Amino acid sequence: MNNPVQSGNPLFPGWYADPEARVFGSRYWIYPTYSAVYEEQTFFDAFYSDDLVTWHKAGRVLDSSGVPWARRAVWAPSPIEHRGQYFLYFAANDIQSDREHGGIGVAVSDRPEGPFRDPLGRPLVDRFVHGAQPIDPHIFVDDDGTPYLYYGGWGHCNVVKLGADLISLAAHEDGEVFKEVTPEGYVEGPCMFKRGGLYYFSWSEGGWGGPDYSVAYAIAASPLSPFERIEKILFQDPDVATGAGHHGYLNIPGTDEWYIVYHRRPLGETAANHRVVCIERMEFDEAGRIRPVRLTFEGVGPRRLGRL
Repeated sequence: MNNPVQSGNPLFPGWYADPEARVFGSRYWIYPTYSAVYEEQTFFDAFYSDDLVTWHKAGRVLDSSGVPWARRAVWAPSPIEHRGQYFLYFAANDIQSDREHGGIGVAVSDRPEGPFRDPLGRPLVDRFVHGAQPIDPHIFVDDDGTPYLYYGGWGHCNVVKLGADLISLAAHEDGEVFKEVTPEGYVEGPCMFKRGGLYYFSWSEGGWGGPDYSVAYAIAASPLSPFERIEKILFQDPDVATGAGHHGYLNIPGTDEWYIVYHRRPLGETAANHRVVCIERMEFDEAGRIRPVRLTFEGVGPRRLGRL
């Protein structure tokens, strides 16, 4: 059976959101939130592809049985591979104050398809610091090997430096552990990548349940800010979909070829959790700025790793 020419959007069936994308070995992987009411949103599926077009599901790579403190609502998974192990950061329990138990957790597996298990038995970040709700983690490893975890809701974003084991917190050079890096307009969903020696920091704006959810970005010379907002690059299209936001990136190793994965709400859908995962090409202008992304139904064409 021949693969279709284009991936199509959405990439795979089902209600999913908050996708994070990675290249592990010779495959593409996407880890999204299972988009449902909090009482049912207690596990993660992952999806993998050899060509960006045909996607396969790895079911329940993590569920609450592997995270004893997560009693409800796990979401926003962010994976990384390190020395043959896979680390998955996630939010759980949607805590509203320091009096509640929950926050950002980490789970570990020997395989990208899991099963992932919590090595700590507790959250990695379990309290509000600088006003940031401990949700929406995003792991970024700099060229020098330094691991940074960006996170935060309620209009505030923090970055913490991780220890060499990737399951502990370490202090920044100035001794501060939780460093606030909130840009103008920030709501939630931080994301970071590096290109041409510069740090591209992006985030979601607007309300996640509404049509105006969107993505804006900044460029900085440091992973620790200052991040000055440039413009929105992802937003609703009344002819395609609404609520386009909470995204991740894919870069083809060894190239300047980029893709953005994100969720959106199909036209006619009004339920907050009715979201699907999509992909588009992401391009830059001559000055290195990200061109606004056009939402499509077609998605992207086939692209196998290791081939130009």
